[in-house]
Amino acid sequence: MTADLVRLGLLERSGAHYRLGGKLFELGSLVPRRRDLREAALPFLQDLFEATRETVHLGIREGHDVVYIERIHGHDPLPLPSRIGGRLPLTCTGVGKALLAFSGAKLTEEVLAAPLPTLTPHSVTDPVRLRTTIEQVQVSGLAYEEQEAALGVSCIAAPVFADGSAAAALSVAVPRTRFHPAQLAPAVRTAALGLSRTLRPGVCRTADSA
Repeated sequence: MTADLVRLGLLERSGAHYRLGGKLFELGSLVPRRRDLREAALPFLQDLFEATRETVHLGIREGHDVVYIERIHGHDPLPLPSRIGGRLPLTCTGVGKALLAFSGAKLTEEVLAAPLPTLTPHSVTDPVRLRTTIEQVQVSGLAYEEQEAALGVSCIAAPVFADGSAAAALSVAVPRTRFHPAQLAPAVRTAALGLSRTLRPGVCRTADSA
């Protein structure tokens, strides 16, 4: 256990003694930024909920995962695997795809080179198809996910920008039977754009860029 913590940078060994590692302080420094982002985002997430009456998410990227930092439940319960503080693969969620599309070519190539994770039979496992999807998100500014994270649930998401890159992404998740992207897109775009305009430089950075 101790050896694993040293390997991860959470502890540092000094002779027979141990001290807190630099990685632990690095991760701790992200907490205020996440709190600032969440507080800045809440009014826009609430507006998005009021406009759609559906489940709303806010997430950030950590490595190849999306970490959810806020969620507002819709009136209809959904079988979603997302939870505040939890993480899911970038490639299986709308929030994750929105983040991936605007986080640089290096990350895209890393993700495409690795085996693509699956959460449902609808999760994308073909790297060629995923690359096409990423390119479409880059053009439209919107990411879609249809039953790739949870059966019976679809999602539309948009990136939130700060410092010229995607600092976060927000989404609306709905039952597949009433998923109408054209109706949801304006509210999602408006919320993402509004939040992007309010974020100050450095309000949120991913753990691997800190």
